[in-house]
Amino acid sequence: MIHVEVGLNAAGASLLPGDGQMEKAGFQGIAAAALLTPQWEALQDHAFWPTQTHACIMALYRTLLAQSPTRLLTADGDVAIAGVLPLCRDQGYFSRWRIMGGDELFEPTDALYDGAGSADELARAAARLAHPLYFDRISAESLMIPALRRALRGRGLLSVRPALSSPTIALDARWTDPESHFNAGRRSDFRRARRRADGLGVVSFETLAPSAEAFDALFDEAIAVEYLSWKKEAGTAIAVDHAQEMFFRDYFRDACQRGMFRISFMRIDGKAVAMQLAIQWSGRYWLFKIGHDDSYSKCSPGTLLMLHSLGRAAADGLRSYEFLGVIEPWITQLWTQDQHDCVQLRTYPFNLRGAAALLSDAAVWLRQRLRPARQNPA
Repeated sequence: MIHVEVGLNAAGASLLPGDGQMEKAGFQGIAAAALLTPQWEALQDHAFWPTQTHACIMALYRTLLAQSPTRLLTADGDVAIAGVLPLCRDQGYFSRWRIMGGDELFEPTDALYDGAGSADELARAAARLAHPLYFDRISAESLMIPALRRALRGRGLLSVRPALSSPTIALDARWTDPESHFNAGRRSDFRRARRRADGLGVVSFETLAPSAEAFDALFDEAIAVEYLSWKKEAGTAIAVDHAQEMFFRDYFRDACQRGMFRISFMRIDGKAVAMQLAIQWSGRYWLFKIGHDDSYSKCSPGTLLMLHSLGRAAADGLRSYEFLGVIEPWITQLWTQDQHDCVQLRTYPFNLRGAAALLSDAAVWLRQRLRPARQNPA
């Protein structure tokens, strides 16, 4: 296999090796990203997470990471690329390369490769980078873990630690009646919530695959609903974070044009009181954003809409319902305990940057170990 290292600018244009501008944010590259798009998209048959797709990475480059140094490592097969590892980092001598989307979206991701050979090629290229690597949440079964362990022999150290898992529900035809999967107590809760909603007006549910022309109005309606939830005060609502709004609008608009975007609403007398923003991709329903109007909390609109979208995903013949995010009590108590295990990877090359990163991380880990002892003295 041949290793090719390509820099990308914020517009997604490829900066070919030797142009001397690999890490300059905003540099207008000499080759369009379209040169790489067909090969990357063909490779996506080997992807599991939507964050591994070309469309997601390009949306990140154009929005959340427009000013960040970026680098794309590729492994070449006989006729096309066999692996890609998109990286970014903050400015600064001691900054670390991280996999695209990990910190920005806090969603699981991974390098994209067609097998162990291309994972090894990507790992060898990554091991030659002067800056340490930091992968926040990748699949616990990722081939990059053994590949990096091999590639770093004599070059650096690898740390593999548990990370927050991602919840999932395996679907089959029985999930077209989602309430039947829950015990009598939960079914009673669902019926009580629906009665309360019916007492407020005419209740309706919809899951749409909108046209490109209808996208912006529906997206604006959805984020306006989310803004009325607790997320406004927490600062996590899309409408209060302009950079986040730019990313999701860009990414979902592209998905809309490909027929993959799904937007769901629960309405009372025509007013949207709960929403979901999702992608239907690779035979799975990927739930990116949820929200509901807090003034309707007594009728649990988010729960009722979740039931609707679960049934719809099963009716569409999808394999699973992916919550994304992380395992949280409300998910394990109400919906599922099944999960995709994830790990955190950190590399420490044998150089000054690697030593600084190791000392910094060791200090954090030591504080974490000592904190419980101080809180619970013998």
